[in-house]
Amino acid sequence: MTSTEKLRELAGRHGISTTYVGWDELEHDVPDETLRRVLAALDVPASTPEEIEAALADLDDLPWRRMLPPSLVVVEGEERTFPVHVPHGDPVSVWVVTEDGNEVDAEQLDVWVDPRSVDGRLVGRATFAVPRLPLGWHRLHARSNDVEVTAMLAVTPRRLSTADRLLESQRWGLAVQLYSVRSRRSWGIGDFADLADLAAVTAGHGGDFVLINPVHAAEPVAPHEPSPYLPSSRRFVDPLYLRIEEIPEAAYLPAADRTVLDDYAERLRKANGKARKIDRDKVFRAKLDVLERIHRVPLGPARRASFEAFCTERGSALDDFALWCAVYEKYGDRLGKWASRAPGPDDPKTERLRTRLAARIDFHRWLQWLCDEQLAAAQDGARRAGAGLGIVHDLAVGVRPHGADAWTLGDALASGVTVGAPPDDFNRNGQNWNQPPWRPDRLAELGYVPYRDVVRSALRHAGGVRVDHILGLFRTWWVPEGMSPADGTYVRSDHEALIGILALEAQRAGAVVVGEDLGVFEEWVQEYLAERGIAGTSILWFERDEDAARAPESYRALCLTSVTTHDLPPTAGYLAGDHVRLRSELGLLEHDLETELAGAAAERDAVLALARERGLLGDDETGTDRQVEALHRLIAASPSALLGLSLVDVVGERRSQNQPGTVDEYPNWRVPLADARGRAVLVEDLVEHEGFARLARALEGGRGSRS
Repeated sequence: MTSTEKLRELAGRHGISTTYVGWDELEHDVPDETLRRVLAALDVPASTPEEIEAALADLDDLPWRRMLPPSLVVVEGEERTFPVHVPHGDPVSVWVVTEDGNEVDAEQLDVWVDPRSVDGRLVGRATFAVPRLPLGWHRLHARSNDVEVTAMLAVTPRRLSTADRLLESQRWGLAVQLYSVRSRRSWGIGDFADLADLAAVTAGHGGDFVLINPVHAAEPVAPHEPSPYLPSSRRFVDPLYLRIEEIPEAAYLPAADRTVLDDYAERLRKANGKARKIDRDKVFRAKLDVLERIHRVPLGPARRASFEAFCTERGSALDDFALWCAVYEKYGDRLGKWASRAPGPDDPKTERLRTRLAARIDFHRWLQWLCDEQLAAAQDGARRAGAGLGIVHDLAVGVRPHGADAWTLGDALASGVTVGAPPDDFNRNGQNWNQPPWRPDRLAELGYVPYRDVVRSALRHAGGVRVDHILGLFRTWWVPEGMSPADGTYVRSDHEALIGILALEAQRAGAVVVGEDLGVFEEWVQEYLAERGIAGTSILWFERDEDAARAPESYRALCLTSVTTHDLPPTAGYLAGDHVRLRSELGLLEHDLETELAGAAAERDAVLALARERGLLGDDETGTDRQVEALHRLIAASPSALLGLSLVDVVGERRSQNQPGTVDEYPNWRVPLADARGRAVLVEDLVEHEGFARLARALEGGRGSRS
């Protein structure tokens, strides 16, 4: 076997793809340099033939060096075995301590495996069966002589039970970019109180949920990252969305501080009636100024007890996040360099920082408590208003490379590589999302706790969660730093563990899960997700049978189906070809403008033709409002359990929220909600909004078959 062949064998055994099938349906070879760089990110040296040989030999010995596997994630009721390694001939006992403190012995099976010589000693292997256990997070124990080790053992549901309830009847909800939806009381940007009101308005029109953009934490000071999909932490929340006046202590501000609050409110509310670009930095600076003042107001005994209980519940993760925020305030953009060589959260040097920055740490813990309270109020209000699912949160695919999670989670995230996507029909050079990926090996060694905590955070006060790019739980496109996205490769994860944990946490929260499963994927993935009770995603424009629009009756049942999504323009703009003209202005077209417009028109006309065939649109009906309504009646004819209605379609907005392939060339994630004439639309305007009522009736009129 040549050195190159051994390199590729080594990569494959670490879950690294050496070839992949691209969007062009051709098989592509991954460059050797990519394999070496990705292996290095997994702490596997492979620069020389000698290193490759040593790494292959180490792989064979590694399991025998462990008494227990790093962790076990199993499906409830399945028969599963695991190896236990001890010096050959030594006794061993194995048991499980369940979440509720019970001890359950594990049965040793009569399976003979020859001992193996490892590091100069003879090691034996015993095989045990996983005992029957309830759903939950348990601890596996093994003892041999005076040595005892433990490992995490998670028991997950075979199928998320909330999925079956979803399939009982079709329901629809509103999809919104929360920051873009203001009210008369907003400070120039949508907030959690607006979310509560929006959910009530949606329920009043017959909707069952409101799906919002990620509200993960960004930087603790301005400038504020505009993309909700590039957060600093996925475990905590962005205080930018706080409604200041609904903080109880705001009522007890001294007169001078109350004047400051009122002055900010008056000035910033003027932006609510305008459709110009959202100024996050201006709003955030104002809110932080007032929040500092409110923080000085003493908490009453009941409020103090609530705050302390929250801090206890969130534990060291909250303390570490708050410390990062306090340090970022001090170092700003220099923190990226500091974090790359900084001591970890448990280092004695870090403890000195905690002492010195104690007051600021308390402030940032307090901010998270306020966010938690207002999100809980929004979900409670949504349910009380009649929205069965209430708020559905969005879980971003990753985090910033030098953000809070990148520091606090340590080597659970890989360094030297970033997440992206291979070349496709829209991005021929591939994509680099500038986010560090999970390390599959370290997640297993950590008992999947960092991943579990991210999922739990997304499910707090939620009726559901949308997992952005859920395909990344199966395999992720890794791009070595300094290389082109086209030169990356896929790295596989233990999808059964990751999907199982996702289902376990959602089942405990009584929530549904929607996976954004669009893009390049292996054929079996969607079927697997459905079997585990994870709903998929369908977009009307992408559902095609060659050159024809696919009949909605053939759509998936366990699915969230919508006409458009946040990475496409609103339907009115899509029908008009605005997205093609915008990409032309930005220099993003692959072909000339006329060719691209003709292609977009053909796709549009194929879908409209299907609507006309169904009698949903007359041959002579060319008005945008009627076409948009017909398209929503079309998806309502599908068997999909969930239907999504974009708020931008309700009001006739034409501007895109995001233009993929750009950063500042287009005001991504900064476009406020406006109608077809460019006039700002507020939450209060939606209560009796005729367009809202019309599209709600269109979705309720389909009631697709349950099959």
